[in-house]
Amino acid sequence: MKLIRFGSPGAEKPGILHQGVRLDCSTQFPDWDRNFFNSGGLPRLRALLESGAHLPEVPESERWGAPVARPGKVVCIGLNYSDHAAESGMPIPEEPILFQKGANTVVGPYDPILIPRGSTKTDWEVELGIVIGQDARYLDSEADAAACIAGYCISHDVSERAFQLERGGQWTKGKSCDSFNPLGPWLATPEEVEDVQDLEMALAVNGVPMQKGNTATMVFGCTYLVWYLSQFMTLEAGDLISTGTPPGVGLGMKPPQYLKAGDVVELTIAGLGRQRQVCRQA
Repeated sequence: MKLIRFGSPGAEKPGILHQGVRLDCSTQFPDWDRNFFNSGGLPRLRALLESGAHLPEVPESERWGAPVARPGKVVCIGLNYSDHAAESGMPIPEEPILFQKGANTVVGPYDPILIPRGSTKTDWEVELGIVIGQDARYLDSEADAAACIAGYCISHDVSERAFQLERGGQWTKGKSCDSFNPLGPWLATPEEVEDVQDLEMALAVNGVPMQKGNTATMVFGCTYLVWYLSQFMTLEAGDLISTGTPPGVGLGMKPPQYLKAGDVVELTIAGLGRQRQVCRQA
């Protein structure tokens, strides 16, 4: 299944993408949120679809929202691609590097990126996102972790490098500006993804390829990350994990290159669709 949400910001409704058509599920479910996932919502949604129930089409004019409701938390993994660590001149981590970004950064896949006031170093990062499907704490194994994954999506971990690295070295400060996590366009449930550790991913700015990579070069794989995080915190259903980025970020270029108002950013991950954002001044 491919879960989507649609409608104006703050008033999104749940739906699915079926054979390329958006269908409205709002008469059957309130939203794709923590309660939906924790209460066995995915099996109920699957049963509804298999029953052949009529679901109205979503008008093409409706905005694409993030495919899940505002998460309780957004946990990110730093330097999780071996080739990106090399690009950054940093050693491959022995354990996952964790940071969080504000949950209010999550926006739709085609919403604008707002360049923060005073920013000169707003950067791009295409990432694979994992959405948690049930509350999880102290998982025993990666197999248990796999059972806790609701699905996968494109997660754009936008970053302001000066805020992140030059203003006290606090990553959250450079990661939590408004609009800094476009998500979607859909959440693909695990059976939709043949091999999550072999997905081509790419990002372009103004039509120029910048990032190209594959989830095969992740240092720590998806199920390991879910297991690992559960040893330190309760992962709640609907939480988002952004799993790191491949090489090609603006910070790593010589000289560095950053986003400005009017720039167009396009992201793809195989099987998970495409994002497009136009940068605007906040």
